[in-house]
Amino acid sequence: MIAVGVYGATGYAGHQLVQILLAHPDVNLKFITSRSYAGRRLSDVYPCFCDLALIAAEDAPLRDIDVAFLCLPHGASMETVSKVWEAGVKGIDLSADFRLRSAVNYQHWYKKEHTAPALLSKSVYGLTEVYRDQIERAQLVANPGCYPTGVLLALYPAASQGLLSEKHIIVDAKSGVSGAGRSLKLTTHFVEANDNFSPYSVGHAHRHISEMEQELEGFSGQDYQITFSPHLVPVNNGILSTIYVTASVDRDELLDLYSQTYADAPFVRVLEDDRLPSLRHAVGTNRCVISITQVDDEGHFIIISAIDNLIKGASGQAVQNMNVMFGLDEQTGLEA
Repeated sequence: MIAVGVYGATGYAGHQLVQILLAHPDVNLKFITSRSYAGRRLSDVYPCFCDLALIAAEDAPLRDIDVAFLCLPHGASMETVSKVWEAGVKGIDLSADFRLRSAVNYQHWYKKEHTAPALLSKSVYGLTEVYRDQIERAQLVANPGCYPTGVLLALYPAASQGLLSEKHIIVDAKSGVSGAGRSLKLTTHFVEANDNFSPYSVGHAHRHISEMEQELEGFSGQDYQITFSPHLVPVNNGILSTIYVTASVDRDELLDLYSQTYADAPFVRVLEDDRLPSLRHAVGTNRCVISITQVDDEGHFIIISAIDNLIKGASGQAVQNMNVMFGLDEQTGLEA
């Protein structure tokens, strides 16, 4: 059994993670922490039947576990990840603190100084389908953001083969309200979000652009510029990303490439014929569902991906990475 601890179990991603881990056949959940609810039970915070006690992070028996999941806010994870690393425990960080390879880039996008820059080169970006071999050997995995997960899986096969002939990519994405986190914000109040559809951080402003551009460069050796328009839609979970690209092949060649690339990827489904992804293809699962539409004979394509932002975009992918790190079938405990 893998002894597991979860830091930050009362956010949406943390709670989802606990639910997955409790049902995982190879996990012994040793502790869950909360800054705000220490001393209470998880069932006091959520309408669930998990009566595990929530403890303060400083009281967590770190040396009793094999792997720590860190579901902490951006900027708050660095100190705890450093303690996990020093204890020789594997870590899977769901914040953005170890996703970027440059401390300067991190400070630019997150407006915080990185306090553990030496660990940036030690962490492996946890896009499982792309970096599986490195994840197997990793002590620290930086779980990707929700938007980048859907976008990068949709672009990886074409980008890695140098088939994207335009270096400017347009991404129009819609996310459920849980993507904004559990902390109260005016824009996510029921009256503000329900019966509404609103863009935010459009252009080249959203922090997740830094991950997308970094990884696309890593796939291809080319610099890409992402124009990104995220939107909030009045659903709980799910992200649908519509991506506009120009490619130097036709649709049949792209479909064949995508099918081959993800032939051994149990959580990626490539739709053929004229089917298009919807949120219902993915919500409640660890799937990423992808379609490719050819617009014209000039090489213009629309690639669409759908994921559940809390599962494939966060806790499910984190468990998938844990499975790989410990030599388990990566589907263990997850809905494919």
